[in-house]
Order: sequence, then structure tokens, then C-alpha cells
Amino acid sequence: MPKGIPNPAAMYGIYPRAWGFEVSIVRNGTRYYKQFGRASYGGEEQALLQAQNWRDGVVRSVPPVPRRTRAEKLRINNTTGVSGVFCQVASGGRVRAWVAKTYIGQDEILRTDFPVNLVGEAAQALAIEERERQLERMAGLAKLHPAEETIRKSPPASHSELLAPKRSKSEIRRSTNSSGVSGVHFKAPNPGHPGYWLAITYTAGKGSVSKAFSIKEHGPEKAKLLAIEERERQLEQKLMSNTAPANDPLTIPFRQGAQQGARQHGLATAEARPQQ
Repeated sequence: MPKGIPNPAAMYGIYPRAWGFEVSIVRNGTRYYKQFGRASYGGEEQALLQAQNWRDGVVRSVPPVPRRTRAEKLRINNTTGVSGVFCQVASGGRVRAWVAKTYIGQDEILRTDFPVNLVGEAAQALAIEERERQLERMAGLAKLHPAEETIRKSPPASHSELLAPKRSKSEIRRSTNSSGVSGVHFKAPNPGHPGYWLAITYTAGKGSVSKAFSIKEHGPEKAKLLAIEERERQLEQKLMSNTAPANDPLTIPFRQGAQQGARQHGLATAEARPQQ
């Protein structure tokens, strides 16, 4: 949005990026920041829903500071040691008056002057006391954005069933993927070979599971479909392995799995591991 114009309520604290959305909100000097990529959540709509849900949680759990607390914070140009209290200096450097000033609202600014020639040395102390009285009229929380209070006071949206879980890295389809399904790749050992579709899933620290489906044996469409189904099975098995004991043999080392699938279809096995 142009400078000085708040973002729409739905986009409060949310910034579109080429890869998705990022949330950035500052509360009491702390920045709350998180990224939501389209690839990680299956599309722009889900990425935005996730960003809004996380943003709403931050807004509700970390409210703005009270207006009085913010008003009492000393500015870097304050020379009196008391916020909202300053002196008027006459020519020659002589203090002419002490002033207490407080911004209450757009149409209400409180100000009281204490001339030194009328109240003497008590002018500064009187200004500090007046400032305290002015602050007592300041209530509520600091206003940050037109949508902030609405989000904070509204009940949490009941759209948890609409939020898709974040995809694992193995489920994200890379820009170089030609099958339309992550972890499913077409391979051809040499120009004259009809090729095969390979389903492969990598698990950090456990190696890879893979299986190949020959186009010569199954035809191009069926081989691809079988590879996609195999990929789904591998992902389910990977999910199970995350909660299984360490000695549960749910994963097969890459070379063993690749060679087994390749031997079934008479394919070469000396190939580099495909990128997930």
C-alpha cells in the first residue's frame, strides 16, 4: 500500500513475496516474524490462510502496550528526564517556563505552562505534577493499526479444518520436476532406451527408498501412474517410520531399493540419485 495508507485488515502485518507471504509484527520491541511459502502449503490460498492464522495468534497473545506506558517512554531528545515535560528558554539561555504537555486524542491535547517569573523555582516540580495528572486521563492500549483491535477482540476463527498441514521437503515439487508429482521422475539410461518412471523418497539419516516402473513393460501412462502410487505408499511409510522404534526396518537403503526396482524391469542401476 502507498505510504501512510494502512494495509487492508486481511493483510495487516502480512507482506506478499514472490515465493509466498511473510508475517512481520513488532510488539514491545520484539519482532515476530515467519514465512509461509506457496510450495510448502500447496498454493497461494493455503499459504495466506496459514499466515493470517499465525498473525492472529500473535495479535491475540501479545497485545500492544498501554498508551500511558508508551507516553512515559523517554524520547532520545528529552533533556529533563521526565517525558512530556520540557522547558522554554529565553534569549541568553535563561529558563522562561516549564511546560507539561500530553496528547490525549486527535482533538484533545493537554498543555499547562508554569512561568518561572510567577512560580519561581517550583515551576519544574509543578510541571511534573501536572504531567502526572494529565497521564491519568490516558486510558486503553496503544493504537497500532485499524485492524489490530478487531483481530485481538474477535474470537479465534474456526477454520482449522481448512488449514492444510505444512508439507515436508520431500513433498514439495521442484521447479525442474516434469511429472507434476514430487519424488516421481522419468529416467532413460541412454537415448535408445524407452525409459522408466522412478518413485523415490529420501528420509534424513535413513537413506532412500525407490522403485522403478518400466515403460516397455507397462506403457508410458501406466508406468507413470504406478510410480505415483508407489510414491504415495513411500510417503505413508515414511510417516510411520517417524514414530517407529529406531530398529524398525521400514526404510531400504537407496542402492538396495534402486537396484531391486531396476532389476525387476531390466534397467541400469548405475545412476545418480535424483533430486527430491
